[in-house]
Amino acid sequence: MPQVSRRAPKADPAPSRWAWRMQRLMLTPLFRLGLRAGLPFALTLSVATWFLSDPQNQAAIRDTVAEARASIEQRPEFMVNLMAIDGGDTDLDAAIRQAIPLDFPVSSFDLDPAAMRTRILEMPPVKEASVRIRPGGVLQVDITPRVPIAIWRTAEGLTLIDATGALVAPAARRDLHPDLPVIAGDGAPEHVDEALALMAAGAPLGNRLRGLVRLGNRRWDVVLDRDQRILLPSTGAVQALERALALDEVDEVLARDVARVDLRLSERPTVRMNATATEEWWRIRQLNSQK
Repeated sequence: MPQVSRRAPKADPAPSRWAWRMQRLMLTPLFRLGLRAGLPFALTLSVATWFLSDPQNQAAIRDTVAEARASIEQRPEFMVNLMAIDGGDTDLDAAIRQAIPLDFPVSSFDLDPAAMRTRILEMPPVKEASVRIRPGGVLQVDITPRVPIAIWRTAEGLTLIDATGALVAPAARRDLHPDLPVIAGDGAPEHVDEALALMAAGAPLGNRLRGLVRLGNRRWDVVLDRDQRILLPSTGAVQALERALALDEVDEVLARDVARVDLRLSERPTVRMNATATEEWWRIRQLNSQK
């Protein structure tokens, strides 16, 4: 009987199931991207997190950053050596330097011009201000001061005010500002424009005009010497004062023993005599009645 040769079976060239799946994954673009970028990033992040979790490493990094920043900020081209203030007088200059104390030289990185400008604008004598750092290490402050145009008299004393009614500065004495008119009363600064118009209309009174008083935040009284007053209406005050001056020019009313000229009612102006003139009038009347 012939013998049949037996050959060993050939190995199966097909990959295993797991190898086949791995090959399929390697052909996936997203998986390859994860291996190339995601895995290194995750490892790096893990190492960095572990390194930064150590307080000593954190302190070392902070010190290094601070030293690097200081080395840049302290360079000569970034240093400010002085402050120049233009536009104000000597007193305002000193007040600004006191409000913004700086120890020169100082790095420009440590200065906040916007905050300085806000602080300067909070000062009553300052109307407008600009703060900038000039080349050459100069902190330049340009000031537009408020110009006082009147003196506001209150129970607390005298205060200079500008055309908007804003407070400028205290006034020590009236005679230090002889060219400024005096106003008084609650709400007077808010109506300083009307007060100036009344002062201009009352210019013919000359030195007799002592000031204006705001009453009830509604109307004005014109105060003259000899304790005389002209009571003006709440509306048309300038025109009423002009009529009073015209009347005085014709009849010399204000030159008489008159205490008050009341113009609050335009259709019925009244005149009140002072106490001495009233007594004299009654005496003359009694003498006439006895005849």
